[in-house]
Amino acid sequence: MESDCHSYLNPKLEVRAFPNKGGYGIFAREAVQAGELVCMWGGSIVTHDQLQTLPEDVVSHSIQVEEFLYQVQPWEHFDPADYFNHCCDPNAGLSSPISLVAIRDIQPDEEVCFDYAMSDSSDYDQFECMCASPRCRKTITGKDWQIPELQERYRGYFSPYLQRRIDKLRAG
Repeated sequence: MESDCHSYLNPKLEVRAFPNKGGYGIFAREAVQAGELVCMWGGSIVTHDQLQTLPEDVVSHSIQVEEFLYQVQPWEHFDPADYFNHCCDPNAGLSSPISLVAIRDIQPDEEVCFDYAMSDSSDYDQFECMCASPRCRKTITGKDWQIPELQERYRGYFSPYLQRRIDKLRAG
């Protein structure tokens, strides 16, 4: 695959084939410490309406970064940082709308993944989960950020726009 990266991927990580979860995944080549930056995505910002007009490959590799705004990457080139899978028991979380950090120590050969509930609040990418975690929710939706247990568990690792929503709900 040709590389024309628009993102940063921690050099301790690499893309590997992972047919059970969408074809590829990101795995640790070396140990990653809790709090360490694992990636920062680059790309363009589009509105929800614009997102609806893009090819499915672009939409499925986008991330919601604000109310009705999404970051997308050009899909002409391979960008390794674009292969983080979802997991209902993640080892990475958001430190900004476009960056992931390790939320605990990650061991070599472990898949690095995050819960899409940390970033998504619209159902543009609803899917059946195949993470096989004991915490698996089975179906992932844009409403999962509303689950009180996730709000507690991921506090500090939500995209800022979602954390503002959660804080406003809790303030009553």
